[in-house]
Amino acid sequence: MPQGLSAEELPKLETLICSARSVPRGEALYRSGDRFDNIYAVRSGSMKTVMVHRDGREQVTGLRLAGEPLGLDGISADLHACSAVALEDSTVCIVPYSALKLLCREISSIQERMHKLLGAQIVSEAAQMMVLGSLSADERVAAFLLDMSQRNAQRGYSWSEFNLRMTREDMGSYLGMTLETVSRTLSRFQKRGLIDTRGKHIHIVDLQGLRQI
Repeated sequence: MPQGLSAEELPKLETLICSARSVPRGEALYRSGDRFDNIYAVRSGSMKTVMVHRDGREQVTGLRLAGEPLGLDGISADLHACSAVALEDSTVCIVPYSALKLLCREISSIQERMHKLLGAQIVSEAAQMMVLGSLSADERVAAFLLDMSQRNAQRGYSWSEFNLRMTREDMGSYLGMTLETVSRTLSRFQKRGLIDTRGKHIHIVDLQGLRQI
């Protein structure tokens, strides 16, 4: 949110942000159907977003890393459409939405930033639809690894080595694949010298090879 704010405007935004809230691994920050009051930013750790089918099956719809927003799904109906669950011990910053709306009217740069966040969410979901609808298993896993690499690099972390906080089962749900297919694909990438995996630790050995896939 602070991008583009002046030295005078930044303190006004900071007064809105409540103290960080801890979310232990496996616990939910909010559940589908909960009343929408706040938007959040992941301060540390990582969160997954999950939607539940009518028959009780869960679908992982997103992964949020440190610095990324959460809770924008609740704006349209004043209810959260999905659940946000911590993949590890995490903390989030809380921004009350009603107060943020007032500040958006006062400071145009904050309103513009909100529009950019919403636009980025639309682009991300459209890209995920393409992954699920038109890519092979190899292409889906390669696209996921490249996305994780890019998002880590944007935050100043290593693009080539990182921990996958998602389980293989969560990855399968997110990518529309079975657990077995995810595991086989990662093993095949390792045999081809594209990556080196040790548990959840991923080392990208051949970035260009993944891009070609």
